[in-house]
Parts: sequence; C-alpha cells; structure tokens
Amino acid sequence: MINGPRLTPATELAAQNQTHFPNESPEYRQARNALLAEEIELRRNIERVAELRRALPLGGRIPEDYTFQGPNGEVHFSQLLGDKDSLVVYSMMFGPQRERACPMCTAMLTTWDGAARNLRERVALAVTARSPIERLLEFKEDRGWRNLQLYSDIKGDYTRTYVSADDADVPGMSVFTRRNGTIYHFWSGEMSGEMADPGQDPRGAPDPDVLWSILDLTPNGRGKDWYPKLEYSGPASVKR
Repeated sequence: MINGPRLTPATELAAQNQTHFPNESPEYRQARNALLAEEIELRRNIERVAELRRALPLGGRIPEDYTFQGPNGEVHFSQLLGDKDSLVVYSMMFGPQRERACPMCTAMLTTWDGAARNLRERVALAVTARSPIERLLEFKEDRGWRNLQLYSDIKGDYTRTYVSADDADVPGMSVFTRRNGTIYHFWSGEMSGEMADPGQDPRGAPDPDVLWSILDLTPNGRGKDWYPKLEYSGPASVKR
C-alpha cells in the first residue's frame, strides 16, 4: 500500500495457517502454505495497483457529448451517468460486419449482467457496439440479459476516440468521472497483444471476466486453445 502501515511478511502469515484436509500429505501442505504466501502477496499487489489507479490525476475532458442510440431513441453520453459520478463503458466486438457477436465479449458480459444489479448501486454501466440498436436488443433478448444497458454507437465517434482510431472491431473498456458538472476520462485498458508474456493469452490485469479467474483455480487452468462459444452441444447446453 502507498505509505501504509508496515505489513507482516506473507510467509509469516501463511505459517499461521491451521487448515488441513483429509489424507493430505506433508508435501502437499508445505507446497500449499508456500502458495498461500504468494496468494497473500498477490492480494496485496492487487490492492496496491488499485490504489495507484484511484490516485491517477484526472484524464482529459471528453471532447464532445457523444450521441448513441438507445432502446428509446437518442441518448447523449452525459445521460449515461444518470445520478452517478463514475461511468464504466464496455465496447463489445459486435460491428455490423459480424454475423454474430464475439463469443469472448458475450461470455464476459453474461457474468456482468448478474453483477450489474450490484454495480449500478455504485457506478453507471453501459455497453456499446457499432451495430444498429435493433440488432443489439435482439441479441440481448437472445442471451437473456436483463440488467445490462446496451447502446449503439452508430456514428462511431465515441469508438474512434476511446476504442480504436481506425474503427476496428476490437473490444475496449473505459472509465469516466464527472467533477463539478464536467466529464473526464479516468482510465482505459491499455494492455495490447504486444505486451503479453511468452506463452500467455494477451489480456489485461486484473481480468474483468470471472470465467478465467475460476479456471485459474483448477488443475488444467485456462488451457492453451479453449475459448468460449456462443452455443454448446450436449445435454448441459441451454439454448435460447
């Protein structure tokens, strides 16, 4: 933490762990406690980075009050904040040239749909895409999303400013804040594929998709070539 209290070394905290499970070996417990120390350090680093993020100076004032198409017609960017002072905007890969929406974006937004009920108590949340609003609403109904608010950036002005200057069909996530009636850019994901470490799928940190966080807890992890799909076959599949 920034200028925080002196912290007990993670190894000392892990050494206090009294957890044991049936039939575990001494080797397992030793390795698990060593991992626990690393998990404590990871938690601390996540908090340190979050604190650094919160301490960022204000970014630039938004150049214009962008216009989107919502379910009930034209909506300005400033209206997306509602009564909140923070706005999270996710731009999904669902441009008019796509036959269907990006499976990765869809998987993540499906988990966000559940979280949105809680998120909107603290911040405003909006999902944008370049396809017409009718197409977005049809897809929203198909996926059973109830809590996400989708908006069409049909003109593309917001997308070209904060997602891709070339208007490429790529995802983007940005946070904005309102201070004294003026809206400023606060943070955007800036990790590109060129910044990925060898052997890793390129992604930001922390990962905003709980899917990967859960898979990271399993023996086989994320895998090297598995990615979400829009539909799955088999008895466990639920199609809308």
